[in-house]
Amino acid sequence: MSAFRAFWIEKADDAFARSIISRDVDELPAGDLLVEVRYSSLNYKDGLSATGQPGVTRNYPHTPGIDAAGVVLESSVDAFGPGDEVVAIGFDLGMNTPGGFGQRIRIPAGWATPLPTGLSLEQSMILGTAGFTAALSVDKLETFGMTPSGGPVLVTGATGGVGSVAVMLLSQLGYTVHAVTGKAHQHGFLRDIGATEIVDREAALDGANRPLLRETWGGVVDTVGGDILFNAVKSLRYGASLAACGLVASPMIPATVLPFILRHVNLLGIDSVELPIERKTALWRKLGGDWKIDGLDTLKRPMRLEELSAGIDRILAGEMVGRGVLQLDD
Repeated sequence: MSAFRAFWIEKADDAFARSIISRDVDELPAGDLLVEVRYSSLNYKDGLSATGQPGVTRNYPHTPGIDAAGVVLESSVDAFGPGDEVVAIGFDLGMNTPGGFGQRIRIPAGWATPLPTGLSLEQSMILGTAGFTAALSVDKLETFGMTPSGGPVLVTGATGGVGSVAVMLLSQLGYTVHAVTGKAHQHGFLRDIGATEIVDREAALDGANRPLLRETWGGVVDTVGGDILFNAVKSLRYGASLAACGLVASPMIPATVLPFILRHVNLLGIDSVELPIERKTALWRKLGGDWKIDGLDTLKRPMRLEELSAGIDRILAGEMVGRGVLQLDD
């Protein structure tokens, strides 16, 4: 069957309208793989694409969805065949190429990784880009020496997609996790998924005008940027690192070189979009194996296409807790 349903963003003047339409696979761009999308997930970047934020999607109409998990229908390469289950995140998917908010995508083979043993298609999208980014942050922090004995790990924006997966993964790996949130009513949720201590957002902002703060953290996963990020840098223990993977508060930081020189700390950049597919595949295997997260379903917030527009509004308003998982099969 060549017809499929897709979430559709149209631009009229400066307004962006959302709808669900029927499309034909012949309308999709060229690519090595035609994939039947079974699940996708809702990320902050999808909300930006759906509302026309500069620097995300250039041309409209468009179908967002930077994540997709499904089954190969057609393949022009030997690496994949019909019936193979695959995961695709990042690259140009859902940005300027029709994304996972449609029941079919056509993509280059170099954007796909085989569904890892140990994960279902749905579980891979409970993780999605957000969960993968959380794992990539932890992996890089450990590469730079972070260990459970090195002190507590701070996770900012902890109720969001990246933050909640980071809390769960770090806790399962034996770390003491301190979670930053401005949502007092979500403290119980954060403790349930593995946070030992909750740090109020205002407390995390305290001391922004000081050059250094008390050495506290053995590592940091920061999803928000701005003052909270650099306060965390100023609070790293000697030789520790912060992984920066988000900017929902601000892309700007009020930085000085003092913590880097006096405490030998590291600010590590995290990018899951253009990460080479070989590295993506290796980390996906890890997430299906040694790093498989127990109780991952706790984070799932299921939705259908008809509920997606409301989900976009929630995630842009900072009201989404856990992971919005979109089921696309009829």
